[in-house]
Amino acid sequence: MDLLTSISAKDIVDILIVSYVIYKLILLVRGTRAIQLMKGILVVVITWALSIWFKLSTLQWMMNQTFTFGVLGVIIIFQPELRRALEQLGRGKLFSSRSSSEEDQDVNKRIGEVIRAANYLAKRKIGALIVFEKETGLTDYVESGIAIESKISAELLINIFIPNTPLHDGAVIIRQGQLMAAGCYLPLSENPFISKELGTRHRAAIGMSEVSDAMCIIVSEETGQISLTMNGHIVRDIKEESLIAKLFEELKPKTKAKEKNPFMKWRGRSNG
Repeated sequence: MDLLTSISAKDIVDILIVSYVIYKLILLVRGTRAIQLMKGILVVVITWALSIWFKLSTLQWMMNQTFTFGVLGVIIIFQPELRRALEQLGRGKLFSSRSSSEEDQDVNKRIGEVIRAANYLAKRKIGALIVFEKETGLTDYVESGIAIESKISAELLINIFIPNTPLHDGAVIIRQGQLMAAGCYLPLSENPFISKELGTRHRAAIGMSEVSDAMCIIVSEETGQISLTMNGHIVRDIKEESLIAKLFEELKPKTKAKEKNPFMKWRGRSNG
């Protein structure tokens, strides 16, 4: 009780502010390589604490040297994340939330560019595989490809998948409003019930949706059909209206109430 009574309103405000800052920083680095680097830093800190606990003088000296030069190393390693945080702070976006209407407009624009590219590729029977990252971070798969980190545009997507180009056979991964990488390698599904007529591109899309909550759009180079995978299931030759509606439902701001998931109704139609 003495501890509780000694906590003042100022302490509570202090704790809430620090908690909010930490929360925003976690959102900033979520899904990036910074998460893995932070785990490495945590291992170093634990090793330093153990060296003090067990009085391992040599190991403790090594850890002290690591901390001495580690600050500069952290700044260099986290340079992209720090720059992004400072840019958002300068724009007033780091500690403020955008309105739902602005986020809806961004999602609509993002989907519109992808749909325009998919229709262009489908008409010409040019194969394509486009992955939308959601809650599950896909950094490992992003790093398997060629970094692009560009705004999403139909023209860029079309150029990436033009036949006989270096990135044609890989997948494109989209994270929020940014095209992160192209030529990415995805895990192939080992589901024995997948239709035999589906090729590697479709199996990779299904495999990705099995190991994550990502959504994948596939354009078949044999038929020109557009398909969608989610939760380990595939909807082949999906209509444009249904595709747009599903993408918006899954990618729109989480603050909005979701409608009943119509994808569950598609399971009976799926061939996976």
